Amino acid sequence: MKFKYLTLIPCLLLASLIWAEDATPVKKDWQWSGIVGLNATATGMVNWAAGGKNNVTGVAFGKVRLLYDKDNLSWDSNLDVEYGMSYVDQTYDKVQKASDHLKFDSKFGWAFQKQWYLTVQAGFQTQFDLGRTYLGTGAPNPVISNILAPSYTDISVGIDWKPNSIFSVYLSPVAGRITTAWVSNSVNERFKDFNRETDMFVNQITKSTADDYDLREAMQEKYGVWRYTDIGDNGYSKDYSNVKAELGLTLKGTVNYTYKDLKVMTGLTLYTPYAWDKTKLYDVVYTDAESTMQTRIFSDPQIAKLLTKKGNTILSQDYLGYRDNNRRFGNFDVDWTVTLSYQLLKCLNVTLSTDLKYVNGLKIADKDGNNPVERVQFLANLGLGVSYAF
Repeated sequence: MKFKYLTLIPCLLLASLIWAEDATPVKKDWQWSGIVGLNATATGMVNWAAGGKNNVTGVAFGKVRLLYDKDNLSWDSNLDVEYGMSYVDQTYDKVQKASDHLKFDSKFGWAFQKQWYLTVQAGFQTQFDLGRTYLGTGAPNPVISNILAPSYTDISVGIDWKPNSIFSVYLSPVAGRITTAWVSNSVNERFKDFNRETDMFVNQITKSTADDYDLREAMQEKYGVWRYTDIGDNGYSKDYSNVKAELGLTLKGTVNYTYKDLKVMTGLTLYTPYAWDKTKLYDVVYTDAESTMQTRIFSDPQIAKLLTKKGNTILSQDYLGYRDNNRRFGNFDVDWTVTLSYQLLKCLNVTLSTDLKYVNGLKIADKDGNNPVERVQFLANLGLGVSYAF
């Protein structure tokens, strides 16, 4: 009897090993991961000495990754969307937009060495809705952004290092970037008559008034898609455009990691154009070809040549300095997003998301609408809500 039990034990061990081998998860060619959910925060105050306002904020978000990995081919796509609104207990601007972005990135690679891929990458980012500066005074709130104003489209070819499915670093010396500041005719007509005093985002070089203010041109001015090509009565005549194309270098790193109930997703993108947009400016005095009247303008050498070609006579040309928007090689645009999500129960989670940006040439005014300069942009959301992670 004992012998029977002794012979049964190795049989059971062998069967368990075979079962364990069969139960080992098979690596799938297609892998989905991500998190979607809704976070909410609320603040209530009664006779609160430190001050503040009652408010409620809701943020809907989704971060999804689709990865294909088989043989020597890899296709990695990421979608990141977020939109939030706030209700603030105050007289004006009770409902305000809290967050808004749409980002999509996809890269396809061929492994020429282990962990090294020759990769084609494409990315797009913009927002869903109008962005405003909320003045809280009852005056019209200036529009500072909209869908496709701005938008950034990146297309590049480079080398991707992927030691595992969690981490990757991508470098491309051939990276094209298309920036748009497109404003529809209906939106332009609706918001073009804002008073100049409430316009907190147009570069102060632009001498717009309440009569000639144009939202489309203001957007193109802010996001730098215009070009100087000719002269007018006051110097430059700008060739306004909805699109600007650049060629440069990009470096991108991503992390997508899950440990038990904690999910970490982050991406850092650096971009610098192969450009030297630093033009000399001159105080030019010239006489018109058809008269002896002297005219004074602020110009660059190309416009001075254009004047001469048209038959004008240059009387003097005094150097003033540079027109410089920092769009040149070595000055990096920065886009860094981080999402930390911890699953408390099956459907409850705590999420912290941050978004940091810095764009050369993008001038942002202070809270009083003055001193437009390049600034670091930062957005953070911390909330408790319902979500589904996979």
